[in-house]
Amino acid sequence: MREILTLQIGGAGNAIGDAFWHLISHEHGVDYGSGRFDGTSPLQLDRISVFFNATVSKRFYARTIIIDTEASTIQRLSSSSHLYRPENFVAGSESSGNNYARGYHTDGAEILDQVLESTRREVESLDSLQGFQLLHSIGGGTGSGLTSLIMEALVEQYPDNLLCNYVTIPSPNLSQVIVEPYNALLSIPALVNNSHLTFCLDNEALFQICNRNLKIPMSGYEHINHIVALTMSGLTTCLRFPGQLNAGLRKIYVNMVPFPHLHFLIPGFAPLGSCKEQQFSKGTVAELVQQIFSSNNLLCAIDLRKGKLLTAAGIFRGRMSPREVDQLMTGVRNKNLNNFVDWIPNNIKTAICDIPPRGLKMSATFIGNTTAIQTLFKRLLDLSSIMLRRKAHLHWYTGEGMEEHEFIAAQEELLAIIDEYRASGRDDGDTRDSGKRDSDDEISSRTGPKCQYCTN
Repeated sequence: MREILTLQIGGAGNAIGDAFWHLISHEHGVDYGSGRFDGTSPLQLDRISVFFNATVSKRFYARTIIIDTEASTIQRLSSSSHLYRPENFVAGSESSGNNYARGYHTDGAEILDQVLESTRREVESLDSLQGFQLLHSIGGGTGSGLTSLIMEALVEQYPDNLLCNYVTIPSPNLSQVIVEPYNALLSIPALVNNSHLTFCLDNEALFQICNRNLKIPMSGYEHINHIVALTMSGLTTCLRFPGQLNAGLRKIYVNMVPFPHLHFLIPGFAPLGSCKEQQFSKGTVAELVQQIFSSNNLLCAIDLRKGKLLTAAGIFRGRMSPREVDQLMTGVRNKNLNNFVDWIPNNIKTAICDIPPRGLKMSATFIGNTTAIQTLFKRLLDLSSIMLRRKAHLHWYTGEGMEEHEFIAAQEELLAIIDEYRASGRDDGDTRDSGKRDSDDEISSRTGPKCQYCTN
Protein backbone atom coordinates (compact mmCIF):
# COMPACT_ATOMS: atom_id res chain seq x y z
CA MET A 1 0.00 0.00 0.00
CA ARG A 2 1.20 3.51 -0.82
CA GLU A 3 1.64 5.08 2.62
CA ILE A 4 1.76 8.75 3.60
CA LEU A 5 3.72 10.13 6.55
CA THR A 6 2.34 13.26 8.21
CA LEU A 7 4.41 15.90 9.99
CA GLN A 8 2.40 18.43 12.00
CA ILE A 9 4.55 21.38 13.00
CA GLY A 10 3.92 24.21 15.43
CA GLY A 11 0.80 25.20 17.34
CA ALA A 12 -1.47 25.70 14.31
CA GLY A 13 -0.18 22.62 12.51
CA ASN A 14 -0.81 20.40 15.53
CA ALA A 15 -4.29 21.84 16.12
CA ILE A 16 -5.26 21.17 12.50
CA GLY A 17 -3.61 17.77 12.60
CA ASP A 18 -5.50 16.75 15.74
CA ALA A 19 -8.81 17.75 14.12
CA PHE A 20 -7.86 15.78 10.98
CA TRP A 21 -7.00 12.60 12.90
CA HIS A 22 -10.12 12.96 15.01
CA LEU A 23 -12.24 13.06 11.85
CA ILE A 24 -10.64 10.33 9.73
CA SER A 25 -10.27 7.96 12.69
CA HIS A 26 -14.06 7.92 12.94
CA GLU A 27 -14.38 7.45 9.18
CA HIS A 28 -12.16 4.38 9.41
CA GLY A 29 -13.90 3.04 12.50
CA VAL A 30 -10.98 3.70 14.88
CA ASP A 31 -11.77 4.99 18.34
CA TYR A 32 -9.94 8.30 18.79
CA GLY A 33 -9.26 7.77 22.47
CA SER A 34 -8.04 4.15 22.52
CA GLY A 35 -6.98 3.46 18.94
CA ARG A 36 -9.11 0.29 18.85
CA PHE A 37 -11.09 -0.61 15.75
CA ASP A 38 -14.84 -0.52 16.33
CA GLY A 39 -16.03 -0.08 12.75
CA THR A 40 -18.78 -1.96 10.94
CA SER A 41 -17.57 -2.17 7.33
CA PRO A 42 -14.58 -3.95 5.73
CA LEU A 43 -14.11 -0.88 3.50
CA GLN A 44 -12.96 1.01 6.58
CA LEU A 45 -9.95 -1.31 6.82
CA ASP A 46 -9.29 -1.63 3.08
CA ARG A 47 -6.82 1.27 2.82
CA ILE A 48 -6.42 2.21 6.46
CA SER A 49 -2.68 1.60 6.23
CA VAL A 50 -2.27 4.70 4.04
CA PHE A 51 -2.50 6.90 7.16
CA PHE A 52 -2.47 4.46 10.10
CA ASN A 53 -0.05 1.89 11.46
CA ALA A 54 -1.26 -1.27 13.21
CA THR A 55 0.36 -2.79 16.31
CA VAL A 56 0.62 -6.43 17.34
CA SER A 57 -2.24 -5.92 19.80
CA LYS A 58 -4.49 -4.78 16.92
CA ARG A 59 -4.43 -1.16 17.93
CA PHE A 60 -4.03 1.57 15.33
CA TYR A 61 -1.98 4.70 15.71
CA ALA A 62 -1.67 7.73 13.47
CA ARG A 63 1.37 7.76 11.21
CA THR A 64 2.34 11.26 12.22
CA ILE A 65 5.22 13.09 13.86
CA ILE A 66 4.15 15.82 16.27
CA ILE A 67 6.67 18.66 16.33
CA ASP A 68 6.90 21.89 18.29
CA THR A 69 9.65 24.00 19.81
CA GLU A 70 7.73 24.13 23.11
CA ALA A 71 6.28 21.21 25.08
CA SER A 72 2.78 22.48 25.93
CA THR A 73 1.21 21.33 22.64
CA ILE A 74 2.93 17.97 22.91
CA GLN A 75 1.67 17.40 26.43
CA ARG A 76 -1.90 18.28 25.50
CA LEU A 77 -2.04 15.86 22.57
CA SER A 78 -0.26 13.14 24.51
CA SER A 79 -2.89 13.22 27.22
CA SER A 80 -5.88 13.51 24.88
CA SER A 81 -5.54 10.27 22.91
CA HIS A 82 -3.67 6.99 22.57
CA LEU A 83 -3.78 7.46 18.80
CA TYR A 84 -0.36 9.10 18.84
CA ARG A 85 2.84 7.10 19.25
CA PRO A 86 4.93 8.44 22.19
CA GLU A 87 8.20 8.06 20.27
CA ASN A 88 6.89 10.44 17.59
CA PHE A 89 6.61 13.47 19.87
CA VAL A 90 9.46 15.93 19.27
CA ALA A 91 9.60 19.05 21.44
CA GLY A 92 12.20 21.70 22.13
CA SER A 93 12.97 23.49 25.35
CA GLU A 94 11.73 26.96 24.41
CA SER A 95 9.16 28.59 22.14
CA SER A 96 10.40 30.16 18.92
CA GLY A 97 8.68 33.41 19.89
CA ASN A 98 6.89 33.85 16.54
CA ASN A 99 10.27 34.45 14.94
CA TYR A 100 11.22 32.71 11.68
CA ALA A 101 14.92 33.14 12.48
CA ARG A 102 14.60 31.26 15.76
CA GLY A 103 12.64 28.47 14.11
CA TYR A 104 15.16 28.16 11.27
CA HIS A 105 18.54 29.02 12.81
CA THR A 106 18.45 28.42 16.57
CA ASP A 107 15.58 26.76 18.47
CA GLY A 108 14.32 24.79 15.48
CA ALA A 109 17.78 23.67 14.40
CA GLU A 110 18.34 22.13 17.84
CA ILE A 111 15.56 19.56 17.35
CA LEU A 112 16.04 18.94 13.60
CA ASP A 113 18.05 15.77 14.18
CA GLN A 114 15.31 14.37 16.42
CA VAL A 115 12.72 15.10 13.73
CA LEU A 116 14.78 13.39 11.02
CA GLU A 117 15.45 10.38 13.29
CA SER A 118 11.71 9.92 13.95
CA THR A 119 11.05 10.34 10.24
CA ARG A 120 13.68 7.76 9.33
CA ARG A 121 12.24 5.27 11.82
CA GLU A 122 8.75 5.60 10.35
CA VAL A 123 9.91 5.51 6.73
CA GLU A 124 11.95 2.34 7.26
CA SER A 125 8.89 0.56 8.63
CA LEU A 126 6.84 1.25 5.47
CA ASP A 127 6.47 -0.87 2.36
CA SER A 128 6.12 1.91 -0.19
CA LEU A 129 6.13 5.54 0.90
CA GLN A 130 4.44 7.83 -1.62
CA GLY A 131 5.05 11.12 0.12
CA PHE A 132 4.98 13.43 3.12
CA GLN A 133 2.09 15.55 4.31
CA LEU A 134 3.14 18.69 6.23
CA LEU A 135 0.64 20.68 8.29
CA HIS A 136 1.78 24.11 9.45
CA SER A 137 1.19 27.83 9.52
CA ILE A 138 3.53 30.37 7.97
CA GLY A 139 2.58 33.11 10.42
CA GLY A 140 4.39 31.70 13.46
CA GLY A 141 8.06 31.09 14.04
CA THR A 142 7.97 27.29 14.27
CA GLY A 143 5.52 26.74 11.41
CA SER A 144 7.53 28.98 9.11
CA GLY A 145 11.17 28.64 10.14
CA LEU A 146 11.37 25.05 11.36
CA THR A 147 9.14 23.81 8.52
CA SER A 148 11.45 25.42 5.95
CA LEU A 149 14.41 23.69 7.59
CA ILE A 150 12.61 20.32 7.65
CA MET A 151 11.54 20.62 4.01
CA GLU A 152 15.11 21.22 2.87
CA ALA A 153 16.26 18.12 4.76
CA LEU A 154 13.42 15.94 3.43
CA VAL A 155 14.10 16.95 -0.18
CA GLU A 156 17.77 16.07 0.29
CA GLN A 157 17.18 12.72 2.01
CA TYR A 158 14.02 11.57 0.16
CA PRO A 159 14.25 13.13 -3.32
CA ASP A 160 11.87 10.62 -4.92
CA ASN A 161 8.94 11.32 -2.58
CA LEU A 162 6.42 14.12 -2.89
CA LEU A 163 5.97 16.88 -0.31
CA CYS A 164 2.39 18.02 0.16
CA ASN A 165 1.88 21.10 2.35
CA TYR A 166 -1.31 22.29 4.02
CA VAL A 167 -0.38 25.88 4.81
CA THR A 168 -2.33 28.27 7.02
CA ILE A 169 -1.95 31.80 5.61
CA PRO A 170 -2.11 34.70 8.12
CA SER A 171 -4.73 37.39 7.63
CA PRO A 172 -4.08 41.11 8.28
CA ASN A 173 -7.57 41.58 9.72
CA LEU A 174 -7.21 38.72 12.19
CA SER A 175 -3.53 38.96 12.99
CA GLN A 176 -2.40 38.49 16.58
CA VAL A 177 1.34 38.77 15.86
CA ILE A 178 2.75 41.91 14.28
CA VAL A 179 5.65 40.13 12.52
CA GLU A 180 3.47 37.56 10.73
CA PRO A 181 4.14 39.21 7.32
CA TYR A 182 7.89 38.68 7.80
CA ASN A 183 7.45 35.02 8.72
CA ALA A 184 5.12 34.39 5.78
CA LEU A 185 7.48 36.16 3.36
CA LEU A 186 10.53 34.19 4.49
CA SER A 187 8.63 30.91 4.09
CA ILE A 188 7.89 31.49 0.40
CA PRO A 189 11.27 30.34 -1.05
CA ALA A 190 11.03 26.97 0.72
CA LEU A 191 7.44 26.47 -0.45
CA VAL A 192 8.25 27.44 -4.03
CA ASN A 193 11.39 25.35 -4.39
CA ASN A 194 10.76 22.33 -2.15
CA SER A 195 7.01 21.66 -2.02
CA HIS A 196 5.26 19.72 -4.79
CA LEU A 197 1.66 20.46 -3.73
CA THR A 198 0.75 23.42 -1.53
CA PHE A 199 -2.86 23.76 -0.36
CA CYS A 200 -3.46 27.33 0.80
CA LEU A 201 -5.71 27.72 3.86
CA ASP A 202 -6.41 31.41 4.33
CA ASN A 203 -7.48 32.52 7.82
CA GLU A 204 -9.39 35.41 6.26
CA ALA A 205 -11.60 33.06 4.21
CA LEU A 206 -12.03 30.59 7.09
CA PHE A 207 -13.34 33.27 9.44
CA GLN A 208 -15.64 34.56 6.69
CA ILE A 209 -17.05 31.05 6.21
CA CYS A 210 -17.82 30.78 9.92
CA ASN A 211 -19.48 34.20 10.06
CA ARG A 212 -21.19 34.30 6.65
CA ASN A 213 -21.96 30.68 5.77
CA LEU A 214 -22.31 28.92 9.11
CA LYS A 215 -23.51 31.89 11.20
CA ILE A 216 -21.22 30.83 14.05
CA PRO A 217 -20.02 33.41 16.60
CA MET A 218 -16.25 32.94 16.76
CA SER A 219 -14.77 32.26 20.18
CA GLY A 220 -11.73 30.25 19.11
CA TYR A 221 -10.28 28.17 16.33
CA GLU A 222 -12.27 24.94 16.93
CA HIS A 223 -14.74 25.55 14.11
CA ILE A 224 -12.01 26.66 11.72
CA ASN A 225 -9.97 23.54 12.45
CA HIS A 226 -13.03 21.38 11.81
CA ILE A 227 -13.66 23.04 8.43
CA VAL A 228 -10.03 22.45 7.46
CA ALA A 229 -10.25 18.84 8.66
CA LEU A 230 -13.41 18.29 6.58
CA THR A 231 -11.64 19.65 3.51
CA MET A 232 -8.53 17.54 4.14
CA SER A 233 -10.76 14.50 4.58
CA GLY A 234 -12.27 15.20 1.17
CA LEU A 235 -8.89 15.81 -0.46
CA THR A 236 -7.54 12.50 0.87
CA THR A 237 -10.69 10.49 0.18
CA CYS A 238 -9.36 8.78 -2.93
CA LEU A 239 -6.17 7.92 -1.06
CA ARG A 240 -8.12 6.28 1.77
CA PHE A 241 -11.09 4.70 -0.04
CA PRO A 242 -11.64 3.18 -3.51
CA GLY A 243 -12.20 5.91 -6.10
CA GLN A 244 -12.30 6.44 -9.86
CA LEU A 245 -9.45 8.95 -10.15
CA ASN A 246 -6.49 10.39 -8.28
CA ALA A 247 -5.60 7.22 -6.39
CA GLY A 248 -2.30 8.70 -5.24
CA LEU A 249 -0.45 11.92 -4.55
CA ARG A 250 1.51 11.63 -7.77
CA LYS A 251 -1.67 11.49 -9.86
CA ILE A 252 -2.95 14.61 -8.16
CA TYR A 253 0.40 16.26 -8.84
CA VAL A 254 0.36 15.27 -12.53
CA ASN A 255 -3.24 16.39 -13.04
CA MET A 256 -3.07 19.67 -11.13
CA VAL A 257 0.43 21.13 -11.63
CA PRO A 258 1.33 22.22 -15.20
CA PHE A 259 4.75 23.67 -14.22
CA PRO A 260 6.81 22.81 -11.11
CA HIS A 261 6.54 26.21 -9.44
CA LEU A 262 2.81 26.58 -10.13
CA HIS A 263 1.76 24.18 -7.40
CA PHE A 264 -0.20 26.50 -5.10
CA LEU A 265 -3.72 25.08 -4.97
CA ILE A 266 -6.98 26.53 -3.66
CA PRO A 267 -9.21 24.03 -1.81
CA GLY A 268 -12.95 24.36 -1.31
CA PHE A 269 -15.72 22.34 0.29
CA ALA A 270 -19.49 21.95 -0.05
CA PRO A 271 -21.94 21.98 1.57
CA LEU A 272 -20.97 24.78 3.93
CA GLY A 273 -24.16 26.26 5.36
CA SER A 274 -26.04 26.75 8.60
CA CYS A 275 -28.61 24.22 9.81
CA LYS A 276 -31.42 26.56 8.74
CA GLU A 277 -29.98 26.86 5.22
CA GLN A 278 -29.60 23.08 4.97
CA GLN A 279 -33.37 22.73 5.39
CA PHE A 280 -33.84 24.57 2.09
CA SER A 281 -31.09 22.70 0.27
CA LYS A 282 -32.03 20.56 -2.72
CA GLY A 283 -29.36 18.00 -1.89
CA THR A 284 -28.46 17.46 -5.56
CA VAL A 285 -25.18 17.03 -7.38
CA ALA A 286 -25.92 20.15 -9.43
CA GLU A 287 -26.12 22.20 -6.24
CA LEU A 288 -22.78 20.83 -5.02
CA VAL A 289 -21.09 21.68 -8.33
CA GLN A 290 -22.47 25.21 -8.18
CA GLN A 291 -21.24 25.67 -4.62
CA ILE A 292 -17.67 24.42 -5.07
CA PHE A 293 -17.08 26.94 -7.86
CA SER A 294 -18.37 29.74 -5.64
CA SER A 295 -15.82 31.97 -3.89
CA ASN A 296 -17.94 31.70 -0.72
CA ASN A 297 -16.95 28.05 -0.37
CA LEU A 298 -13.23 28.45 -1.01
CA LEU A 299 -10.76 28.24 1.86
CA CYS A 300 -8.82 31.13 0.37
CA ALA A 301 -10.03 34.73 0.14
CA ILE A 302 -9.81 35.12 -3.64
CA ASP A 303 -12.32 35.60 -6.46
CA LEU A 304 -12.04 32.95 -9.18
CA ARG A 305 -13.52 35.40 -11.68
CA LYS A 306 -10.47 37.65 -11.35
CA GLY A 307 -8.16 35.02 -12.82
CA LYS A 308 -8.07 31.95 -15.01
CA LEU A 309 -8.15 28.36 -13.87
CA LEU A 310 -5.16 26.36 -15.07
CA THR A 311 -6.60 23.12 -13.71
CA ALA A 312 -9.52 22.16 -11.50
CA ALA A 313 -10.76 18.99 -9.85
CA GLY A 314 -13.86 17.94 -7.94
CA ILE A 315 -13.83 15.04 -5.49
CA PHE A 316 -17.37 13.87 -4.78
CA ARG A 317 -18.53 11.64 -1.95
CA GLY A 318 -21.86 9.81 -1.73
CA ARG A 319 -24.20 7.87 -3.96
CA MET A 320 -24.38 9.68 -7.29
CA SER A 321 -24.23 9.05 -11.02
CA PRO A 322 -20.70 9.35 -12.51
CA ARG A 323 -22.24 10.40 -15.82
CA GLU A 324 -24.17 13.24 -14.15
CA VAL A 325 -21.05 14.43 -12.33
CA ASP A 326 -18.97 14.47 -15.52
CA GLN A 327 -21.68 16.30 -17.46
CA LEU A 328 -22.10 18.96 -14.78
CA MET A 329 -18.36 19.55 -14.35
CA THR A 330 -17.83 19.72 -18.12
CA GLY A 331 -20.81 22.05 -18.35
CA VAL A 332 -19.18 24.47 -15.93
CA ARG A 333 -16.13 24.69 -18.18
CA ASN A 334 -18.16 25.07 -21.37
CA LYS A 335 -20.24 27.88 -19.87
CA ASN A 336 -17.20 29.72 -18.50
CA LEU A 337 -14.54 29.23 -21.16
CA ASN A 338 -13.12 32.68 -20.50
CA ASN A 339 -12.28 31.63 -16.93
CA PHE A 340 -10.17 28.66 -18.09
CA VAL A 341 -6.87 28.78 -19.95
CA ASP A 342 -7.17 27.33 -23.44
CA TRP A 343 -3.64 25.94 -23.71
CA ILE A 344 -4.36 23.05 -21.30
CA PRO A 345 -6.89 20.61 -22.81
CA ASN A 346 -9.17 18.58 -20.52
CA ASN A 347 -8.07 20.60 -17.51
CA ILE A 348 -11.02 19.70 -15.32
CA LYS A 349 -11.06 16.34 -13.51
CA THR A 350 -13.51 14.45 -11.31
CA ALA A 351 -13.29 11.69 -8.73
CA ILE A 352 -16.13 9.87 -7.00
CA CYS A 353 -16.20 7.87 -3.77
CA ASP A 354 -19.40 6.11 -2.72
CA ILE A 355 -18.69 6.57 0.99
CA PRO A 356 -20.13 9.90 2.25
CA PRO A 357 -18.64 11.86 5.15
CA ARG A 358 -20.16 11.50 8.60
CA GLY A 359 -23.42 13.37 8.98
CA LEU A 360 -23.87 14.14 5.27
CA LYS A 361 -25.50 12.27 2.40
CA MET A 362 -23.07 13.73 -0.12
CA SER A 363 -20.29 16.28 -0.32
CA ALA A 364 -17.83 17.73 -2.78
CA THR A 365 -14.26 18.99 -2.40
CA PHE A 366 -12.74 21.41 -4.87
CA ILE A 367 -9.11 21.80 -5.92
CA GLY A 368 -8.24 24.75 -8.12
CA ASN A 369 -4.99 26.00 -9.60
CA THR A 370 -5.81 29.54 -10.60
CA THR A 371 -3.93 32.67 -11.59
CA ALA A 372 -6.19 34.58 -9.16
CA ILE A 373 -3.89 33.44 -6.35
CA GLN A 374 -1.77 36.43 -7.34
CA THR A 375 -4.01 38.52 -5.07
CA LEU A 376 -2.99 36.41 -2.07
CA PHE A 377 0.70 36.70 -2.92
CA LYS A 378 0.41 40.45 -3.50
CA ARG A 379 -1.23 40.79 -0.10
CA LEU A 380 1.73 39.06 1.55
CA LEU A 381 4.17 41.14 -0.47
CA ASP A 382 2.53 44.47 0.33
CA LEU A 383 2.27 43.77 4.06
CA SER A 384 5.90 42.74 4.33
CA SER A 385 7.06 45.64 2.14
CA ILE A 386 5.38 48.21 4.39
CA MET A 387 7.24 46.86 7.41
CA LEU A 388 10.55 46.28 5.64
CA ARG A 389 10.54 49.79 4.17
CA ARG A 390 10.75 51.12 7.71
CA LYS A 391 12.88 48.21 8.93
CA ALA A 392 10.26 47.68 11.61
CA HIS A 393 11.09 44.90 14.10
CA LEU A 394 13.94 43.80 11.83
CA HIS A 395 16.36 43.63 14.75
CA TRP A 396 14.54 40.58 16.12
CA TYR A 397 15.67 38.68 13.02
CA THR A 398 19.12 40.12 12.50
CA GLY A 399 19.83 39.44 16.16
CA GLU A 400 19.34 35.73 15.46
CA GLY A 401 21.87 35.66 12.64
CA MET A 402 19.81 36.72 9.63
CA GLU A 403 20.71 39.52 7.23
CA GLU A 404 18.53 42.05 5.47
CA HIS A 405 19.37 40.72 2.01
CA GLU A 406 17.52 37.48 2.89
CA PHE A 407 14.29 39.49 3.08
CA ILE A 408 15.05 41.09 -0.28
CA ALA A 409 15.75 37.68 -1.83
CA ALA A 410 12.46 36.34 -0.45
CA GLN A 411 10.58 39.29 -1.97
CA GLU A 412 12.25 38.63 -5.32
CA GLU A 413 11.13 35.00 -5.10
CA LEU A 414 7.58 36.13 -4.35
CA LEU A 415 7.64 38.59 -7.24
CA ALA A 416 8.88 35.83 -9.54
CA ILE A 417 6.02 33.46 -8.66
CA ILE A 418 3.52 36.30 -9.17
CA ASP A 419 5.02 36.92 -12.63
CA GLU A 420 4.92 33.22 -13.42
CA TYR A 421 1.23 32.94 -12.56
CA ARG A 422 0.50 36.12 -14.51
CA ALA A 423 2.28 34.71 -17.57
CA SER A 424 0.50 31.36 -17.29
CA GLY A 425 -2.83 33.15 -17.68
CA ARG A 426 -1.92 34.27 -21.20
CA ASP A 427 -3.62 32.45 -24.05
CA ASP A 428 -0.39 30.91 -25.34
CA GLY A 429 0.70 29.71 -21.90
CA ASP A 430 4.26 30.94 -22.53
CA THR A 431 6.12 31.24 -19.21
CA ARG A 432 9.62 31.66 -20.60
CA ASP A 433 9.96 35.17 -19.13
CA SER A 434 7.89 34.46 -16.04
CA GLY A 435 10.92 33.74 -13.86
CA LYS A 436 12.48 37.15 -14.59
CA ARG A 437 12.78 39.38 -11.54
CA ASP A 438 11.57 42.95 -11.50
CA SER A 439 14.12 45.67 -12.06
CA ASP A 440 16.20 46.99 -9.19
CA ASP A 441 14.14 50.20 -9.13
CA GLU A 442 10.87 48.28 -8.83
CA ILE A 443 12.21 46.11 -6.01
CA SER A 444 13.69 49.04 -4.12
CA SER A 445 10.40 50.92 -4.42
CA ARG A 446 8.71 48.03 -2.64
CA THR A 447 11.36 47.23 -0.07
CA GLY A 448 12.83 50.53 1.03
CA PRO A 449 12.70 54.30 0.64
CA LYS A 450 15.29 55.97 -1.59
CA CYS A 451 15.83 58.67 1.04
CA GLN A 452 16.66 57.86 4.64
CA TYR A 453 14.33 60.62 5.78
CA CYS A 454 11.38 59.43 3.67
CA THR A 455 8.59 57.69 5.58
CA ASN A 456 6.29 56.92 2.67
